Amino acid sequence: MKTIANKVALVTGSNRGIGFAVVKGLAEQGITVVLTSRNEKDGRAALDQLDDSNVYYHPLDVTSTESVQKLVEYVTKTFGRLDILINNAGINYDTWQNVSDADLENVQETLNTNVLGPWRMSQAFLSLMQRNHFGRIVNVSSSSGELAALSGETPGYSISKVALNALTISLARHLQNKNILVNAVCPGWVRTDMGGAGAPKSPEEGAATIIWAALLPDNGPTAKFFRDKSEIAW
Repeated sequence: MKTIANKVALVTGSNRGIGFAVVKGLAEQGITVVLTSRNEKDGRAALDQLDDSNVYYHPLDVTSTESVQKLVEYVTKTFGRLDILINNAGINYDTWQNVSDADLENVQETLNTNVLGPWRMSQAFLSLMQRNHFGRIVNVSSSSGELAALSGETPGYSISKVALNALTISLARHLQNKNILVNAVCPGWVRTDMGGAGAPKSPEEGAATIIWAALLPDNGPTAKFFRDKSEIAW
C-alpha cells in the first residue's frame, strides 16, 4: 500500500521531458505525485521507469471536460486533496507558419491545449485547494509569451503562451489572500521533443524552477513570471 504524503501534486503531460523530470523531482521531495498522459500505455511506461511508491498514474486529456472530471473524481477519492497543480501539457511549436498565414484551425487546437487546458484544470481542482486553504498552481509558459518578444513567428504557440500568462495573472489576483499562489515559469530552451537535441538545458534543469515555484512558502510571490528562479517581464 502506498503512503500518501502530506502534500499531493499533479503534473499534466508528464510521461516524458520536463513534465517527467518535475514528477521525479517532486517525488524526491517526499511529495505524492500523480503522473498523467493522454496515452495510457506511455504513461504507465513512464511510471515503471520511476519505481517510486509515491507516484501514481491516471490518464488525462486536458482538452476533454469528461477526462478532467474523471481525474478529479480519482484524486478526490484516492487522496481527498490536491495541493500542487503543474500545468505542463503543451503542443504545437508552429515554426512552419507565421501570423499572416497561420492555419487558424491549428491555432485553435493549440489554444485549446495550451490555454483552455490549464484553465479547465485550475477550475476543476480549485475546490480541493480551497478546502485545505493551500494551493500552488504553476503554469509552464515560455519566453515566446513575453509581449516584447512577439515577432509574428510561431503564432499559435506564442499567442497561446501570452494568453496563458494573462490567465496566470487573472487567477492569481482572484485568489489573493487564499494561500493559493499562481505563477508562470519559462523553463528555458530544453532538450525535449519540442526543444530538440541541440538545446542547452537538460529536462532536469528545465524542471528546477517549476519545482521551486511549486514549493513556495505561504508568503511567497504570486502573479509572477519566472525563469531560473528569477522574475522576468511579462
